[in-house]
Amino acid sequence: MSVRARLFNWIGSYARADDPLTAASNVIALIVVANQPFYPLYIRFFVGDDGWVSLMTFFSTPFFLAVPALARRSSLAGRAMLPIVGVLNTFFCAKIFGQASGVELFLCPCAMIAGMALRAKERSTMLAILALAFGGFLALHNRYGAPLHPFSDAEYARFLSMNAVSVGALIGLVALQYSSALAKRTL
Repeated sequence: MSVRARLFNWIGSYARADDPLTAASNVIALIVVANQPFYPLYIRFFVGDDGWVSLMTFFSTPFFLAVPALARRSSLAGRAMLPIVGVLNTFFCAKIFGQASGVELFLCPCAMIAGMALRAKERSTMLAILALAFGGFLALHNRYGAPLHPFSDAEYARFLSMNAVSVGALIGLVALQYSSALAKRTL
């Protein structure tokens, strides 16, 4: 078996869970991890030179990578961790890039994940995560201070467009993963 085949088998087994919602959350977390190395390259290509400040986005990688491991111990904790890490990462990135980058748009898929990954009986956890996202937005919006690397107005316009496309793609991925999970639960 090739190295690539072994890697894909390991990823599949790491993401696997008996609960379809947990498995969907695990897959989303690992797709985020797989895409994080490309984010600094997207910024350089689509936005401009950021002095490699975007490498700081890797601070969240171990937390996204830990979602399936935590889910093995507690399905609820793993499913809740995904949107919590997403929300905190969004606020962190808004600080390092600036609000004008549009990175706060990532709060939308985080809220969607919280709403779709958690069951009705877990509503208090869901509401706490939504409160973190919405309350954090209200508390931090227009209060981040100067970004670590400022961009020009034209660069910020490209940054906003890039993040809007990324958010749209992530929302589509989340919808596909959780709708498939719900279909498995009803079979």
